[in-house]
Amino acid sequence: MTDTPDSKPQPEPRSAYRAFRTITTRWMDNDAYGHVNNAVYYSWFDTAVNAHLIEQGALDIQHGEIIGLVIETQCNYFASVEFPQTVESGLRVARIGRSSGRYEVGLFVQGAAMTAAQGHFIHVYVDRATRRPVDLPLQLKTVLEGLQ
Repeated sequence: MTDTPDSKPQPEPRSAYRAFRTITTRWMDNDAYGHVNNAVYYSWFDTAVNAHLIEQGALDIQHGEIIGLVIETQCNYFASVEFPQTVESGLRVARIGRSSGRYEVGLFVQGAAMTAAQGHFIHVYVDRATRRPVDLPLQLKTVLEGLQ
């Protein structure tokens, strides 16, 4: 993202992201104030990241030996989203570690040039049974590198 510890986060353009997914808002996403509740954005982050990894063959949520656990998440909001708008999520990877990856997601109202919200989360990949960190498998690392 284009912010530093001392600067205010700013919306970003579509060109800052590598992969995109369309997400349909639902009636229940709106809160009492008439816009999508902040908690829903984190669900969209999960959808953007995990759907991409599954489609690329890098994550098997049912039978895989490794799973990704979220250890950090954050979001900045720039413009309201509301039902029945369509959201387009942009995805990129900012950092790849030995057993982790930092995913950054930009959320755009369909057709908008700049993010309505953007944030990140960090997955640490662990053995499904022991919950101990593992080295990133080659297929997963390759997919993450393609998003940098």
